[in-house]
Amino acid sequence: MAAVLACGDGAVLSHRSAATLHELRDWGHTTIELTVHRRSRRKHAGVTVHCSTTLTDADVTVVNSIPCTNVHRTLLDLAEVVDQRQLERAFDQAEIAEVLDLRAINDQLARNPTRPGAKACKHVLDTHYIGRTPTRNENEELLLSITRPLGIPDPECNAVIVLPDGGPPIRPDFVWRDQRIIVEADSRKWHGSRQRMEIDHRRDQRLTAAGWKVIRTTWRQMRYHPEELRETLLKLLGPASPGAHAKPAVAGAPSRARPRAPRAGGSTS
Repeated sequence: MAAVLACGDGAVLSHRSAATLHELRDWGHTTIELTVHRRSRRKHAGVTVHCSTTLTDADVTVVNSIPCTNVHRTLLDLAEVVDQRQLERAFDQAEIAEVLDLRAINDQLARNPTRPGAKACKHVLDTHYIGRTPTRNENEELLLSITRPLGIPDPECNAVIVLPDGGPPIRPDFVWRDQRIIVEADSRKWHGSRQRMEIDHRRDQRLTAAGWKVIRTTWRQMRYHPEELRETLLKLLGPASPGAHAKPAVAGAPSRARPRAPRAGGSTS
């Protein structure tokens, strides 16, 4: 808050700092990012000041008593400081949190057609199935970086599976429902204990009995021997595999972001 006040009236938290405040993503970026309505020569240690001539009152909201860009302006700003996959993850999180309004993001694009971020956002909307790949950690992100170049459909990430045995729901890392394939990216931190191994084995038993095929991989295999995993996935999920989709031109299906009525309390348009 002090950094916002130091930059004068109209300064708002933006870009990665606003994304963290909105809980879209946290990249561990330590520099505070602000946007001001006008040209500014003010410099402050640990603060990056972005100048904008298109920022309006409708683009601003308040979160935890801190003035910041709203979700949709934040996504547009993010598109200029993060790569495409990071932008996809931010869109995914906005969709899951039910704060993504397609009308509002299209309004941002219409008002800022020449900004580099507009092109990046349009690319995500055109090629990414929003909400499908909300990876929880870098282990899962590494797995996605292996599956995408293969030309197979994007998986559902951390989707819930309810089995007919009446047991508790299961949330695997990656799911291809049509082919009934599951891939788990195991790590020593989360899967190394005896109790966790027993839970994983029981889950695999239930899934197998229900007709699912479970493939387990590790960070070491993904990092040092990804070709082994690629070979397995192509055999199971390639265009020639039973029930597989045709190979897409771009990994991922069209966006499913949908219009929503604006939420009460704060501008989201």
